[in-house]
This record gives sequence, C-alpha cells and structure tokens, in this order.
Amino acid sequence: MTATTERPGRPTARIEDPALLTGRGRFLDDLDPLPGTLTAAVVRSPHPHARIRGVRLERARRHPGVAAVIGPDEVAETLRPFPLSLKTPMPYYPTGTDKVRFVGEPVAVVVAADRYLAEDAAELVEIDYEPLPPVVDVEKALLPDAPRLHEGADGNVATDRDFEFGDVDGHFATADHVVKGKYTFPRYSSTPMECYAVVAHWQDEADGPAVQAWANFHGPFSMVPVLAGALGVPASRVRLMIPSDNGGSFGIKAGIYPYVALMALASKYAGRPVRWTEDRIEHMLASSAGSDRVMWFEAAVSADGEVRALRADLVDNVGAYLRPPEPSTLYRCFGNITGAYTIDAVRIRSRAVVTNKTPTGLNRGFGGQQLYFGLERLMDKIAEVCDLDPVELRQRNLVGSEDFPYATPTGGVYDSGDYQRALEMLLKNADYQALREEQRAARERGEYYGIGVATIVDPSATNIGYVSLATPAEQRTAGRGKSGSTEHVRVSVDLNGIVSVLLGTVPQGQGHATVAQAVVAEQLGLPLDQVRPVVEMDTATTPWTVTSGSYSSRFAPLLTSALVEAGEKLAETVKVAGATLLDVPPDEVELADGQVRLRDEPERSVLFRHAAGLVHWDPGALPEGTTARLYEEAAFTPPQSKAAGRNDQINSSLCYGFVAELATVTIDAETRQLRLEKVVTVHDPGTILNPTLLEGQIHGALAHAIGGAMFEEMRYTDAGQPTATFMDYLCPTTAETRYALNSDHLETPSPLTRLGAKGCGEGSSMSLPVAIANAVADALAPAGVDITTLPLHGNVLNELLNDTDNERDL
Repeated sequence: MTATTERPGRPTARIEDPALLTGRGRFLDDLDPLPGTLTAAVVRSPHPHARIRGVRLERARRHPGVAAVIGPDEVAETLRPFPLSLKTPMPYYPTGTDKVRFVGEPVAVVVAADRYLAEDAAELVEIDYEPLPPVVDVEKALLPDAPRLHEGADGNVATDRDFEFGDVDGHFATADHVVKGKYTFPRYSSTPMECYAVVAHWQDEADGPAVQAWANFHGPFSMVPVLAGALGVPASRVRLMIPSDNGGSFGIKAGIYPYVALMALASKYAGRPVRWTEDRIEHMLASSAGSDRVMWFEAAVSADGEVRALRADLVDNVGAYLRPPEPSTLYRCFGNITGAYTIDAVRIRSRAVVTNKTPTGLNRGFGGQQLYFGLERLMDKIAEVCDLDPVELRQRNLVGSEDFPYATPTGGVYDSGDYQRALEMLLKNADYQALREEQRAARERGEYYGIGVATIVDPSATNIGYVSLATPAEQRTAGRGKSGSTEHVRVSVDLNGIVSVLLGTVPQGQGHATVAQAVVAEQLGLPLDQVRPVVEMDTATTPWTVTSGSYSSRFAPLLTSALVEAGEKLAETVKVAGATLLDVPPDEVELADGQVRLRDEPERSVLFRHAAGLVHWDPGALPEGTTARLYEEAAFTPPQSKAAGRNDQINSSLCYGFVAELATVTIDAETRQLRLEKVVTVHDPGTILNPTLLEGQIHGALAHAIGGAMFEEMRYTDAGQPTATFMDYLCPTTAETRYALNSDHLETPSPLTRLGAKGCGEGSSMSLPVAIANAVADALAPAGVDITTLPLHGNVLNELLNDTDNERDL
C-alpha cells in the first residue's frame, strides 16, 4: 500500500472542548446507567506480604444498609485466576486468596446503599494475618534465599528469555572499546485526574450468567478474553461499555479490569448492580504504575566511535503478579531495541520478576522510557570514552536516510525517516555551539550548567504479537501465533447527507473526534459541520478485534487509515449516484465543496446530500450492479504486523517515528536545586494530521516526562510500605514546567499508512527523561558524578555530590 502525502484536513480547533469547558462532559461518575445501583468499598491489606489465616465478615454483614460482603472464599469459589500472557505458576485473582502480596491488595468488598455505609461496614471486617518477610528490591528478589511470593513457582522470576541476533561475540572480541553501564529506571504513575470507576451488573439468566459493566477503561478489547476467562463466562456474554469521556489514563487504566471482575462478583452476591469509584489513596496504593527496571548494557565500539554490537540484560520489577498485559513493558520495544543506531548484533536477556509491590502495567511510553534511559546514557558514556562530543557520537551511528526501510537485527523494520536532518534541525534551533560557549563561561564562574541530548525511535501502531516473545519459540503453538494492528471504523450517510463516524477508541484528551471529522470531510469533499463523529466503546455494538483500542499510539496510523478506506467506499457510491443525476459516467465526477461535480466542468454539479438522497429514496435509479449502501465498515490490517518468527524476530510496531531532543539544566551549587532551563525538540511523526493537536501531545508528553525525570517515584521502604499520598509523591505543577520550549517538526510520511501518519503522543515521554539525565551528568561531570538513575531532584543531587566530596576527602 502506498501512502498519500496530501494533508487530510485543516488545522482545526478541538471539537471536544466546548462540552468539557462548560461542564457537560460524560464521565462515568456523571452517568447512572442502571437504577437501584449499590455502592462498594474495598478492604485492603496493610501488609506487603502475609498469609491470610482467617476472614470474619459477620459483623460487617449485619451493619445497617449492607447488601453483601464478599471475601477470599467467595472469590476463590466463583472466579478463576486471570489468564496470563504465559504459563507461569503465579495465579492472579482480583483479591488475595491464600496470601496478600502488596500493601493495598483487595481482600474483601462491602456493598451497601451508599459509600458512607459501605466504608463504615468495611471497618468491621476482621482479617487475621500472619506477616511474612517482604522483598521489594528486584535484585534481592533474584537471590536464592529471597522470600518467595508464589509457592507454586521455583522462585520469583516470572519469565526469563535469552535472545541473540548476529555475531555478538565476534564484535566484542575485536572491539577497540567495551563500554559498560548499569542503570535503574524508577516506578512512577500517570496520576490521571480521574481515578478508576466501575459499574457492574451480574445477571443469572436461563442460559447462564452474563455480565454488563461500565468502566473508564481506555482499551478494553484486549482484556475482554482475560475478563471472561476469570468470570467463567463466554466473551460474548461480557458486555463492557466505556463512557465517551475519560479523565486521563496514559496507559494506567489498562489495569482496571480486575476491579471489573471484582465488582461483577459483588453484584452477583448483592443481587443488584454495584458501583465503585476509586479514591486517590487507593489509586496510588493499588492501581498500577510503570515497571521499574534494572538494566545492564555493554557496547562493542570501534576506535572511531561506531557501535558494532550491544549486550542488554533487562530486569523488570512487575510487582506481586505478572498482571496482563505484562510482560508488555519488556517487549514492546523489542524491534527498536537498538534505537536510532546501526548496531549490527544484539544479545538480550529479558526477565520479569515479582516482588511485594503493586502490580505494574502501561505508562505513557512504556518500554521506551526504560530502554532509552539505559541506551542513551550508554551513548553518552561511549562518547566520553571515545573523546567525542555526544552529538558527534550519535551522528556517526544514526541510521542514514538512504537506508530506509531499515531492518534492525531484532526484526524491526523502520519505515521512513531522516534522522540526520532532524538532528541538524535540533542543533540549529538550539544554537548548539552557543550553548557550549555558555556552558564554558558558566563553569569558569563555578556554576553547574549541563546540556543533554537524546535521539530516539518512537514506535507506534503496536503489533501485539511481541508479547508472545516471553514464551520460547519451541513452546509457541504452530499456526496459532499472535499478531496484529487492526482497527475498525463504521461510517454512514443519512437521508440528508449527514455523515456519522463511529470510532472504536475512546480518547484520553488526544482529540480523536477532531481528527476523524477532518479526515472523513476531506475524503468526501464536505464541510466539517456535515460530518458527525461518534466516540463510543461498547463491546456489544462497536466493531472491534482484540487489538482495537486507544493505546500505543495507534489512532493516527491505524484508525485514520481505516477511515480513509471506509470513506473511499462511500465516495464511490456517492459518485455513482451524483453521476446518475448529472447523466455522466462516474469516472468523470469528483467530490468537493459539498458537491458531486464534473472534474472538467465544476460548474455542473449536484449537492452531495441530493446524491445521497438518491441512494436512500430512489435506489432503482442507480445503474445495474450498484449497491444501494451508504453504510460502510472498514478494518485496516497492515500485513507488515506479523507474529514472531521461529528465530524470535518480530516487527513489534508498524511505524517508527523519530525524536531528537535537547535539554539544558542548571543546578544551584548551594541549594542543589535542579532547574530545567530549555527544551528544544524535533519530532518526525510522519504526516502531521493536525498541527495544534500535535503540539498539545508534545506538551503533554514533556510534562509527563518532567514528572518522571525530576519528581515522581513510587518509593517503598524495605518493609514494603509505599508512598500513598501527594504529600510523599511529588508531581510537577505549572511552576515546575516553566522552561523555554522550541518545538519543530519534520515530516517523512510512512509508506505503510494511508495518510503517511505515525504516532506522536509518547515520544517525548521516552526521550526527555534521559535528555535531562544526560544534561545533569554533563553539568556534574567536573565533580566526577555519574547519573545512573532517576528521579533527579535536590535531595538526590545533594547525596551524589556529598558522596563524591567524601570520596575525594578519603
């Protein structure tokens, strides 16, 4: 398939905003879908690791207004463990059954007439715990004598895979330099404005149980089989509905499905629908977070700074359970693990390890945040070893524009790009040499001033087949691989020529409706107000496959491609109808300005709505063989997204954008306060569909990245007690995001999507954390300080500088 580079629409304002700005949004707490709905409160474990010796629910059940109380017995009797992404003896239920394995793990649910009564009764639930030793450090969890979370498993390693592509040992044997580094990436969350919310209704019908549920889940379809498996009902009898507005997710709400199952079970015992809305403490304790990772990198480098081979040992701390869709974070960037560089050979060890922390999941840029922190810190270290400027080192290793499509050793196929040109734009926009002069002057004054650069490949339109890499090739069932990047849409034209567009992805602020309206209007030659986008997720009525959903930067490359294909089908029918009214052959007409008109005589035309009306009112007038259909579904399924091969290679995403980013920082020598002074960024997202929305996505990703780089961290004590409030967990505010921003764009359209578009919403969340780390390392280089972890704030910098001073004193 060949991409078109013509823009699909004008840079229009978001059509979603008026309702949101006037308080007319439709979030789940605004909806009352079922009469007589009761309210639930969840009883949670105060222990990170403990055996459940007994649960007494009688006092809570006798409390006024209580309809039902369920605990581990009801869960174990009625539900099955959630189906996991791979076979590992670490069963996962929505509550603890035999043990609790993290602080905040649900143990019981109280259902009452309102939240106040439910909370009061929850305090009457009595649980007898036998505390057990916890382990929260992932390296300690690997030790043979570490506390074991799951007795049925051999240890705490949920998956351990080794991969090798190319002559790794040969390159290392002949390398002029072998550069090594150990790096750790923190666990942090997305802290969306709206926490989890669920309304569930279990119905025992004559032909078996059925479950209806509403949840603010941003990508429910891939989890429907998981949810159905736990409930023990066919997927066709699980109906999941998503409200049209979602108060943020950024991946975190992929972890809501255990609560859907739990509230469905509570509804079964209460005999009524049940609503549960998570509070902020619950969210921070027990919802989800991105994986914290420990990683070891080694690079085989030539004398002139070319990286020939890479060894990577990646260990993800997935918390108490390998909760689906994990181990996604380990493998999402498998195809682009060599980043933007021409590295010929790779050896990878990938491990997911359970500890007494909250289970992990998706967090904006998941997998890429962790990978690029290690890889881009290593590139700076290589530059130091080779006595090269970090920018020059990258220039020597970037994939060349003439090399696209570029195949990585792990199976990724980079579809398009011009990495050198984007980096040149970055250097020009930043006035890089002037910044280096400014740094020299600052150092002469005794000031800490640093410049950091990162160049990353931004994967989008994920091929979900990468998850199967956690299973060895010989254990994967032949002919039953997993793959795909399919997205569905439904477009129809009514009697008056008004076009309705049904999208199967609920956005989290991206502006899906705005873009869809512009794309379809362009396809059909209509004014924007003649196209009505409908955002809806309902597993009973919305066209979908398992891969459908709003995650992994799928909308721009995949769903817009489906819109183009549906629009083309409708356009052909409308052209035939218009040509019939004009009494000319269909191949002589075009759609433009709300009309069907002759291409060579545009003054001869009929209105689009009249042509559509002919199809509806007088289909017998259409030429023989023409289908009287103004209702089209389209499924865009790129053939490049295939299952992993027997050699474990996989093209883990369809499209690969590019981000070149530069950050400058200052550090106060006395207070150790870190200040982000300037960010210069260049993004290549393929064809830009809407410049305003693109800039909004970049600003959001930058803010998200600043949180993870400079403030946010889900900290745990050695005893397993986590941060639980914003008193301990610091998020950046507008005061902390005041920096000079220069944002620029380069367009190299993808040849694999219908509009040439790639994703854009995650790139800076992957690149800016390490750009800031590189800048801090650059600032502190005269003090001999290395940066190997995040976040970086005054306390951390003070410890690093004091440790260095102490070493010098010794």
